[in-house]
Amino acid sequence: METSAWVLLALFLGALLVLAWPLGKLLAALCGERIPRWMQRVEAPLYRLAGTKPEQSMHWLRYALALLAFNAIGAIFLYVLQRLQGALPFNPAGMGAVSPDSAFNTAVSFVANTNWQGYGGESTMSYLTQMLGLAVQNFLSAATGIAVAFALVRGFARRGDGKGLVGNFWADVTRVTLWVLLPISFVLALCLAGQGVIQNFDAYKTVQTVEATAFQQPKNGADGQPLKDDKGAPVMEDATTQTQTLAMGPVASQEAIKMLGTNGGGFFNANSAHPYENPTAFSNLLEMLAIFLIPAALCFAFGRVVGDLRQGWAVLAAMTVLFVVAVIAVTPAEQAGNPLLAPLGVDQMASALQSGGNMEGKEVRFGIDASALFAAVTTAASCGAVNAMHDSLTPLGGMVPMVLMQLGEVVFGGVGSGLYGMLVFAMLAVFIAGLMIGRTPEYLGKKIEVREMKLISIAILVTPILVLAGTALAVSAGAGKVGIANPGAHGFSEVLYALTSAANNNGSAFAGLSANTPFYNGLLGLAMWLGRFAMIVPVLAIAGALAAKKRLPVTSGTLPTHGPLFVFLLIGTVLLVGLLNYVPALALGPIVEHLVLWK
Repeated sequence: METSAWVLLALFLGALLVLAWPLGKLLAALCGERIPRWMQRVEAPLYRLAGTKPEQSMHWLRYALALLAFNAIGAIFLYVLQRLQGALPFNPAGMGAVSPDSAFNTAVSFVANTNWQGYGGESTMSYLTQMLGLAVQNFLSAATGIAVAFALVRGFARRGDGKGLVGNFWADVTRVTLWVLLPISFVLALCLAGQGVIQNFDAYKTVQTVEATAFQQPKNGADGQPLKDDKGAPVMEDATTQTQTLAMGPVASQEAIKMLGTNGGGFFNANSAHPYENPTAFSNLLEMLAIFLIPAALCFAFGRVVGDLRQGWAVLAAMTVLFVVAVIAVTPAEQAGNPLLAPLGVDQMASALQSGGNMEGKEVRFGIDASALFAAVTTAASCGAVNAMHDSLTPLGGMVPMVLMQLGEVVFGGVGSGLYGMLVFAMLAVFIAGLMIGRTPEYLGKKIEVREMKLISIAILVTPILVLAGTALAVSAGAGKVGIANPGAHGFSEVLYALTSAANNNGSAFAGLSANTPFYNGLLGLAMWLGRFAMIVPVLAIAGALAAKKRLPVTSGTLPTHGPLFVFLLIGTVLLVGLLNYVPALALGPIVEHLVLWK
């Protein structure tokens, strides 16, 4: 990597650490249910309205049923809102009803914290649908993920009463939304608006483009000679009026929570490459920091709640090492350029006038470094916001975001889902270590036994099954092959990326795949729903089982889970288990495409 890329990476990680540390304290207080009196007084009317008492902890099964019902109702509401938007207010562009299959896909997508978009936001969704439907689900889906992480952390922290109580779901969602997501989103929205992100309710504007006057030509007479007026000046052709419609809307407010909640759905079809969503280098840095902020802070909160900050640092270290390796892989791949352009005389060398490298599909205002870093950030976290076209990345450069998702979205991951996903791998790591030394495995004083291992296996295998089975179905079914614009290895990569993104609740796309069809809307919708909730339920079951167990004292035979050895073991487990499922599929897609491209 070039020096500029290293400097940007160091600046990003340094700023992330400074911001995540204090937020970790707040999240630890919420998870540990140590709420100040003034917060309790503010919350009280909301709990009375909902008919619940925050101090009443739930059994894991009741917690799971409440979570599933809450999200199912949200999906139904969002579906109906899209179908009726043509008859509802705050629709200055006159958007009609969204088609049934697209409305289903979008409703599932935003409730599952995926925000896969098979539509163009500015040409499909009204302001009311964007605000009341999509933006609201950005808050609620993020709060749901953090609530699950809280439940699992409490399972480790509690001394064991045999009841399997993991907290109150309604209280967790309320507190996360009220004290974390809303205030930070408000501040971030103001910062983005200050950088030029729009926030209004104006009608779409029709403006005259610069081509209307800049390219006028002299008018010729019948003899073919230029005509001149009385003063000898050339007579110009009449200016042809060229106009463009600029979409408006409340963008900054949705941009803030789409990043902070690792949601990713853009107000505009171009997502964070659009100048109204991401206008400057500083706004680009803010958005990347917002994506990683809560996942990093949750690691610190985890260490505080279990009573050992070193445990949080170990998890954060494993995430950071994997992330840095990904950045080191994707950035040079894009800086190397495209070998097919060199014989055409295209200058791809970096200079004072250009960033060089493979600039296809990237914004000039960001260049290679910021685009490659953003691609790694948004796919390491389950965000899916993009500031460059991933379909235009080099084969190996495009494989890095794909692999980051296929690891299970645990390299920082989504808000909540990154931490509970990595803790699932941590339990698997201590189980493997226990087998090596012939000792019953335990993590943070809780024994990892047969029941927990069955649940861990389900949680880990759900997404690979969805990705690989869904990809096989898509490339073999006629309705799936119709949407592939690029046959061959790249077309296979597009389908594999789409299913990987959906099942791992990321939401970014390779493009080039016509996915807004009944077939893909249904297939990807099913993958998103099961990828989210078929993992959450076993994680909550693990939380309940751990909460019921007594914490064992540390002995000389206990495996330390806070040092470099455990970090190395955890990274190895993530790579071994998370990646090996996909090696044959990767060989058919990006790897063979790279070999063909570079011959």
